[in-house]
Amino acid sequence: MELIGLIIGNRNFFPSNLCIEARERLIKVLKEEGITAVILNSDETPYGTVETFDDAKKCAKLFAQNKEKMIGILVSLPNFGDERSVAESIRQSGLNLPVLIHAFQDNLVKLGASSRRDSFCGKISVCNNLFQFGIKYSLTSSHTVDPESEKFRIDFRRFVQTCRIVNGLKNVRFGQIGIRPANFATVRYSEKLLERHNITVEPLDLSEIIARANSINDNEIELKNKVLEIQDYVLTSSVPAKKIVQMAKLGVAIDRFVRENDLSGIAIQCWTSLQLNFGVMPCTLMSMLGNKLIPSACETDIPGLVGMYALSLASQSPSALLDWNNNYDENSDKSIVFHCSNIPKIFFGENAEMSYNSIIANAVGKDKSFGTVVGIMKPQKVTYCRVSTDEYQGRLKTYIGEGNMTNDKVKTFGGYGTINIPNFQELLKFICKNGFEHHVAVTSGEVSNALNEAFSNYFDYETYHHH
Repeated sequence: MELIGLIIGNRNFFPSNLCIEARERLIKVLKEEGITAVILNSDETPYGTVETFDDAKKCAKLFAQNKEKMIGILVSLPNFGDERSVAESIRQSGLNLPVLIHAFQDNLVKLGASSRRDSFCGKISVCNNLFQFGIKYSLTSSHTVDPESEKFRIDFRRFVQTCRIVNGLKNVRFGQIGIRPANFATVRYSEKLLERHNITVEPLDLSEIIARANSINDNEIELKNKVLEIQDYVLTSSVPAKKIVQMAKLGVAIDRFVRENDLSGIAIQCWTSLQLNFGVMPCTLMSMLGNKLIPSACETDIPGLVGMYALSLASQSPSALLDWNNNYDENSDKSIVFHCSNIPKIFFGENAEMSYNSIIANAVGKDKSFGTVVGIMKPQKVTYCRVSTDEYQGRLKTYIGEGNMTNDKVKTFGGYGTINIPNFQELLKFICKNGFEHHVAVTSGEVSNALNEAFSNYFDYETYHHH
């Protein structure tokens, strides 16, 4: 279970029963949301709250002891609270985690001295002090809100998603197998800019992964298990058995590379050297990794992989890398999205199967181009994201938004779907005018608000949130 640090702010000339009640209510709500609260015991400070510098030190020590498991901090104000002790609790802990500021609502019939909260005012003061301390924080959508309300629960779930993104992209490691295809200058990126944002790229020459795959003995248990895994994953009846074995050898080599280097995702030089020198497409293997929440990007698109990984962190679901590929007749809010493909099976439902890449087959022959996952993406709500390195500004930039995969069917090949995005033409203008790539990452569900908060607030990416 994930842990969230919980700070109950207090001022002792307000009624203490407000803090006692708030503590119980918040712990219960967090538990219902699948989160364990890390909070001072009621015998360590008055009512387990934070009001003095001594309280702050105790709270900071508790948080530091749980730093390996905590993903964020919730500050709650049952009354005005002491703004300095809240800020000191966070600073003294040494933790650099997302922080959500919550304030309880006053009741119009309980504004007397024995029952008033003044949390409305206290929240402004807490934020002011955090701003002075240089501590980044998030806010609930309403300035004050009851913690049991659905409005707060939605805010809190989004905050947890943001925490997962922020923590997941800290010191993350991605693998790049091979160089970018020569004709894909669009996926150039700055490894140094990514490193400055604590994103490390571990490269491996394509010849090395091929050599590692070729060295695998046909009788190895790991290879036999990989063959079975491939056959269980997707329909393979149209693919020669020897090609499944060849793919499995490559899959074992990639799995070992991922394990040995503690990688959270990979990007591959998926064509055409791999087909000419090894004889298969890696797409099914990439799809399988993505389905296990280890995203895998085409054409060594590492920034695209960053977007895929952020989406998966937020949604706790696989992500896919697609092309903005075709217009949909005269419908200006629709587009056909496509890849050859390495799309995770979850996007297709039960309709996916393995085939050959009919585009690559024109260059290398059908026999060397088996391994793609083909099918129609099922209708669902999705969030899309693109991350790019902007060398001219020295920063990362991104756009994010939400849309719907529809049930429209078209006559094409590979893995594809039709997406509907409100005001889509404006998004396309933004993409083209700002030099973004043709690749876009998508995941199931609506998590763009969490990405926006993580990228623009905690990471300072240049962020466009499309509406």
